[in-house]
Amino acid sequence: MRAILFDMDGVLYNSGQRIEGASETLAWVRAQGIPHLFVTNTSSRSRESLVEKLAGFQIPARVEEFLTPPSAAAEWLRACDSGSIALFLPPKAHSEFAGLDVLPDHAEKGARYVIVGDLGEAWDFRALNRAFRLLREPGAELIALGMTKMWQAPDGLRLDVAPFAAALEHATGKPPLVFGKPDALFFQAAAQRLGVTPAEIVMIGDDIEIDVAGAQHAGMKGALVRTGKFRPLDLEHDVVPDAVLDSVAALPAWWRKESI
Repeated sequence: MRAILFDMDGVLYNSGQRIEGASETLAWVRAQGIPHLFVTNTSSRSRESLVEKLAGFQIPARVEEFLTPPSAAAEWLRACDSGSIALFLPPKAHSEFAGLDVLPDHAEKGARYVIVGDLGEAWDFRALNRAFRLLREPGAELIALGMTKMWQAPDGLRLDVAPFAAALEHATGKPPLVFGKPDALFFQAAAQRLGVTPAEIVMIGDDIEIDVAGAQHAGMKGALVRTGKFRPLDLEHDVVPDAVLDSVAALPAWWRKESI
């Protein structure tokens, strides 16, 4: 192993609470000179906002150390001269799409791409039906910012992007273009940015399917932490993690052992 990919929510913090040992582990990673990226399906914030969030947990980071679905999708849209887009994600993430032709929030036609992220409690019938109407237009396509099913909120598990993308696919017959985990191209983009092969990377995550299986399918190792959305039943899954860590704090000891 030569490089590390870190999921964030559930690995470094649970909502507003830092996971014990997270800042010390990241400090160790930097001191060892281990190449790493924060690879998250978070679509409710911009990368600049994520830098600020980690800083609040005493974890310094730079914008270029993040690979997120909104930033990856926006980069692709700029390269393909996308036309008009409709955003279904919180305002904090809209800055990633600066310079693109974003339709106003009330528009129900005219979108080339309908982009679905973690809209949270703003997902009501009106929002979902508006996305449905936009996708019914000829030539309109669906983009899902990751396909995570759920995440660990302070009050318990909450729905993430995948259920809403699946509902829109079911209603329109249009499968989504996925930017984010578990898409193999997303993981491969991380490997390219780090300048190493997938086989030299370990992904640290709390989701057995999105993080661990997604990384393994891309040719990487996947380590599961017992924090965040982890449940004991995950260890009875068809997917077998390359390692199971009590938390991210156990990463340095495991890395040293594996490197012997």
